[in-house]
Amino acid sequence: MMDRLVQSLEQGQVRAELALPERKIAHLGFIQSVVTRLAGNSALLKGWAVTLVAATFALAAKDADVRFVLIAYVPTIAFWLLDAYYLQQERLFRDLFSAVAGKPEDEIDFSMDTSSFHRPLLSAAFAFVNSVFYGFLIAIVLVVMFFFPQVGK
Repeated sequence: MMDRLVQSLEQGQVRAELALPERKIAHLGFIQSVVTRLAGNSALLKGWAVTLVAATFALAAKDADVRFVLIAYVPTIAFWLLDAYYLQQERLFRDLFSAVAGKPEDEIDFSMDTSSFHRPLLSAAFAFVNSVFYGFLIAIVLVVMFFFPQVGK
């Protein structure tokens, strides 16, 4: 087999069975672009969460109002849930990617339907990266509330 491959490559011929089918490559490319977009959105959410928490701290310090510190929990929890949703969707599309990669060429239908896969939102919410990041944000809010009480007075 290897001798025939080397011989055909030396003659400038490409064997069809060695190349991945074009339809499968295109479908996998579509799925990968969705996964990339979801991962990018997740990173943007983390940036916005930090920005909004910092802005509420600045308002709390400026106006000396503890309610602004309490408001910092709202974007933290909201972005945590939204980030968990994006991670759940990303995992579903990775499952779809694996399923399409295992399909024969004649079964490629360019479907982007992930309903046949199951990934719980709760597992995405408490995934390591989300737990550490948003847990750290909540810990910062707690520290500001209890160890720097002059911010709220």
